[in-house]
Amino acid sequence: MRKICIIGNSVAAPRSEEEAPLAGWGQYLGEFLGEGYEVRNYARDAMTLRGYFTERLTALLSLVGPGDLVLIAFGSVEQRINQLNRHHGPREYMEYMRLYVEAIRGEGAVPVLVTATARCAFDEAGNVVDTNDAYPELTRKAAAETGAVLVDMNAFTANLLTQLGPRRARRIFRWLDPGEHPNHPDGIIDSTHYNDMGAREVARRLAECLAHTPGLPQGMIDPQRLEPGMVPPVLTEFTVNRPELALTIAPSLPAAPVFDSPASGQIVGASRKLTGKAPAGTGYVLFYEAGRYLGGTAVSASGTWQWRRVVNWPAGPHTVEVLGVSGNEVSTTSAVDFEVLDRLDPPQVVEPRPDAWCGPRPRFSGTASRGVHKVMVLEQGRLIAEAPVQEDGTWRVTHAHDWRPGTYAVEFVSVFSAIHSAPTPLTLRVHGIPEDSWLHSSLSSREPCSGTCEHYPAMPVW
Repeated sequence: MRKICIIGNSVAAPRSEEEAPLAGWGQYLGEFLGEGYEVRNYARDAMTLRGYFTERLTALLSLVGPGDLVLIAFGSVEQRINQLNRHHGPREYMEYMRLYVEAIRGEGAVPVLVTATARCAFDEAGNVVDTNDAYPELTRKAAAETGAVLVDMNAFTANLLTQLGPRRARRIFRWLDPGEHPNHPDGIIDSTHYNDMGAREVARRLAECLAHTPGLPQGMIDPQRLEPGMVPPVLTEFTVNRPELALTIAPSLPAAPVFDSPASGQIVGASRKLTGKAPAGTGYVLFYEAGRYLGGTAVSASGTWQWRRVVNWPAGPHTVEVLGVSGNEVSTTSAVDFEVLDRLDPPQVVEPRPDAWCGPRPRFSGTASRGVHKVMVLEQGRLIAEAPVQEDGTWRVTHAHDWRPGTYAVEFVSVFSAIHSAPTPLTLRVHGIPEDSWLHSSLSSREPCSGTCEHYPAMPVW
């Protein structure tokens, strides 16, 4: 029996009945295989190339052999530049890809690089929004450089979303109104992970790619099993009959729904959801901007609601109104004002100045534009520190470790919500005692002591 192993993150991972309707595409791939093949799904939540390499890859290499396939599906977690323990810069990402390909080939198995799936996000024109930064392209580049087989899942899932459009696409994700599923009585908004329908369709399209990819074994995919799946229905919020008329009906319900978030005047990201409460008896809430219907959602049994547009909010100020519906009766409206940011200016670095000297423990400080909540510091493309931005727009951070003497290229990136700025570069010169100096080598006969130890020879304290 030949194995098709899947390694990657939560989008591919297998799910239990208790996690329904959450589903991973990896758990359905076996439905499309020919005789003599089986799926081994080793994808796990929040896993990155770095994490899998150190925690799980050795076990995988002990399992695979000649004729087996390994699908390497990463890229949607590593892009998170606001998370020190997950982000991979382009160089690190590419280096790990190369190491995976070499290790898997060393066991006689076939590595297949899989680009990250597209998320459920559209712009005002109905185009699918790229939320994966450059990471699908990095995977394509890694496949070209290593000669590995490529499956461009990012391209075919974006095409799937385009075919469905904003009025249907949400139906293949774990994105639910209150009351739609017993595991999520208050609803859930998840534009990344699939439900059973979506996971199966993505697995089917993946199988089609594998069946038509040169260099892969014939008979691995059974063509008789590749019939297209169901087309999801239009979302309930777009089947409301003439929703604009609700604004012209005399209100008869005693109170309007209210917003909990965002707060009035808050700066938000383009995919921000709205949350709030509705009076008892309200079954549905409708949202409008400048009299134009945006959509709606059911109210949970506890009286709460949450809603997000499948279409991203355009940049700029917004005033959104909500009204409640109960049968043929409507409430008055309440409103919330917020401002959407879809781009950030790079941060300003005040200290150290370009090409200035500093001690072995660098201290960085500067200012950031309105809305930025933290500044990330990178050196050689790797995250090394983060600095929260204060209310006055200033930020500062001292690196946690001593640096060796030398000249370094450092970058600073502004972060807000799911967006980040272009980097601000800085050349940094670190002054200190060279590693080969006698001041270091004269201590080689003894174990290192702390700087306050009484019998430690005098060394500079920075």
